[in-house]
Amino acid sequence: MPVKRFRLDRPIVAAIHDVIMAALSFVLALYLRLGDDFWNQTSGFLIEGTLLFTAISAAVFSWMRLYRGVWRYASVNDLIALTKAATLAILVFMPAMFLLTRLELLPRSTPIINWFVLLALLGGPRLLYRLIRDGNFGGFRTPGSDRRVPALLVGASDAAEQFIREMDRAKAAYRVVGLIDDDPANIGRNIRGVRVLGDLDSVERAVEKLDRRGKRPQRLLLADDELSGPAVRDLLAKAEKLGLTMARLPRLTDFRSGEGDGMEVRPIAVEHLLGRPQTVLDRDSMRALITGRRVLVTGAGGTIGGELSRQVAAYAPAEITLLDNGEHNLYRIDMELAESAPDCPRHAILGDIRDRAALAATFRDSRPEIVFHAAALKHVPMVETNLIEGAVTNAVGTRNVADAAREHGALAMVMISTDKAVNPTNVMGATKRIAEQYCQALDLEAARSGGTRYLTVRFGNVLGSTGSVVPLFERQLRARRPLTVTHPEATRYFMTVREAVELVLQASAKALDTDTTFGGIYVLDMGEPIRIADLAAQMIRLAGLRPNIDIPIDFVGLRPGEKLHEELFHESEPMVATRHAGIRLAKPRPAELDLLSRRLDALATACAARHLDEARRLIAGLVPEFRSTAAIAAAQ
Repeated sequence: MPVKRFRLDRPIVAAIHDVIMAALSFVLALYLRLGDDFWNQTSGFLIEGTLLFTAISAAVFSWMRLYRGVWRYASVNDLIALTKAATLAILVFMPAMFLLTRLELLPRSTPIINWFVLLALLGGPRLLYRLIRDGNFGGFRTPGSDRRVPALLVGASDAAEQFIREMDRAKAAYRVVGLIDDDPANIGRNIRGVRVLGDLDSVERAVEKLDRRGKRPQRLLLADDELSGPAVRDLLAKAEKLGLTMARLPRLTDFRSGEGDGMEVRPIAVEHLLGRPQTVLDRDSMRALITGRRVLVTGAGGTIGGELSRQVAAYAPAEITLLDNGEHNLYRIDMELAESAPDCPRHAILGDIRDRAALAATFRDSRPEIVFHAAALKHVPMVETNLIEGAVTNAVGTRNVADAAREHGALAMVMISTDKAVNPTNVMGATKRIAEQYCQALDLEAARSGGTRYLTVRFGNVLGSTGSVVPLFERQLRARRPLTVTHPEATRYFMTVREAVELVLQASAKALDTDTTFGGIYVLDMGEPIRIADLAAQMIRLAGLRPNIDIPIDFVGLRPGEKLHEELFHESEPMVATRHAGIRLAKPRPAELDLLSRRLDALATACAARHLDEARRLIAGLVPEFRSTAAIAAAQ
């Protein structure tokens, strides 16, 4: 049978300690008050008083549950508890002692002296025990702590203070050797003995200064969640130049008392490099659009559709219908909502937007009032080599959803589009442009005759989506393979999926406004385009490696249908500002609804017959600005 290691802070040992300290405090208080005359003046009540005070203290300590605390993590809260217990013990002892001795022999100042002595005897050993276990004696550390990783913190924040405190444990992973902060008022000051050495522009000088002191940091840790994307990118470049790795502190809510030994910092996520400030959202209008209404999300198992489903469910719709043609993805989002929004009624429908009859049955059963249409084929090279599937899904499938929404009385349909629909050079972009045209035409028809509103929201790449370059780079990094980039100058717009969906809902909140421009396309503010080669280099640095030294970047050439640079607006779509800073409006390019319907019928017929050349010719006719080599050849 294993023998338990002796620990002073075990409840039974702590209880015995506190009872002994209570007895000792009473005797010591009398001695401090009476001095050399102690034995002469206490002979008539010393034993009775000591036993009485000890018994009362033991009862009070037990009643106040002082022994549930762990001495190693003794804190201000424990000191407060000890203060309350000592005060209560003295207050109970005085009347009890009065009944026993009428307080005739007890000096009147003794209870006050006893209170201070008792607090010192109870709290002192706890503090000493924590210092011993932590290996920290007034700033001097045990030799073993020097093996910890020296780190430079960026941001003199609450999180930095908490992290330094947690890292002050002997077994912690990091030793904070300095701070960097952009507030000039903080420079030269210190947090828990760690000095603020300079601002963000002083990182190199701070590292040199620490190096001269034998404290050169090995890691740069971000403690400021408010740093902009450009600032994070600049710090990443400086860290690489100085040979430091870079990471981010846990969120303040992740810190738990007593768990500092296993505290793990977070890697810098790619979205931290984007650099756009948080957009202020009108959540009341978003809630008003969703709450109490029946909502249908197509493509609910995808990246955008899944996030739409999560955020919609959070606004308490009357019910949400999840439609997807992938069993696994649909099952996953259905189970996730069952856990995160158990009170939200939901239906998971395994179906395909290309099946008009099945889609009509889904609309008839669920009777959605708001439809979010996210289902689409989005991989440019995949759709390029599978033109018919792309056309049937993105163009004909969108028409099926739009027609079903109108036939079954939906209030509004919101169609998710892409920047690749602007001056498309690939089939995916061209088919999404056809979908935009059809929804625009239906919305212009609604302006004349009423009925279902149609909103189109256009944006660029979503970080982490299945079609994004980020997961590809992550897989290549894990395998230590070269990162493949199409072209040194290729750029793309990027946005996080959460931000994109929040802005989609914000734009959608205008769906029922009478002053909303009919037929327009809402374009999300994507910030500045990012060079893919720069993104690849930054991801290599985030992994603690060196671009083109540890991990090469290979340029493999543009794939069929790919552009060098994407666009968000067509030259015939002048941009109009909206009341919301993160959303802009592209004025409509009107298309005649009857003509569109006839051409879509022809496209559906060609696709059903698997007539590839005819389908390509019809797509080129529907989207005159489509400029792929194959489309031009088909149109001639």
